[in-house]
Order: sequence, then structure tokens, then C-alpha cells
Amino acid sequence: MNIKILTPEFVVFEGDVKSVLLPGKNGDFHIMKDHAAIVASLIGGKVRVFTNEIDDKYAKNFTKENDKESVFSFSVKSGVIEFSNNKGIILAE
Repeated sequence: MNIKILTPEFVVFEGDVKSVLLPGKNGDFHIMKDHAAIVASLIGGKVRVFTNEIDDKYAKNFTKENDKESVFSFSVKSGVIEFSNNKGIILAE
């Protein structure tokens, strides 16, 4: 699945991932391949991207959380996600 993370200032990330864990209003939620279409608001917290590697041009935006599972995180204050047909766009602040 393909995820794109955008802020008003720059593109945080764009690429293929295994899944993404997001801080939702009612708690964290996990989006995986073939997830149903969704539009949801995000609260302050960490967007966690599960992928084998992050391209060098995006690596500076992320913290590697776990060496074993290749989990990378990016802190957000708020935002929204739209996901359908294995493509997601996260607009974050």
C-alpha cells in the first residue's frame, strides 16, 4: 500500500509501507493493506510507519522506534487521513 504524509511546509514521506498506526480521536488505529475506505481525524501523537526502510530524503523526518520490526515514527499535533484502494494521504500539522 502507498502512503503520503504531508504538512503545510513539506512532504514528510511518500512510499510503499506494510501498514501505518495512527493516533485517532478514539484511540490509536492501524491501517493495513486492503483496509476499508476511511476518512478520520488525528490528534497529537505519533504516526508509526511499518516498512523495511525509509528513503534517505525522508529519513531525517523520522525516528526509528524498533530495530527488529522496522518501525519509524513521526510526531503530529493534529491531522486527517483519507485511505482507499490501498492509497492513503495523511495531512498533518
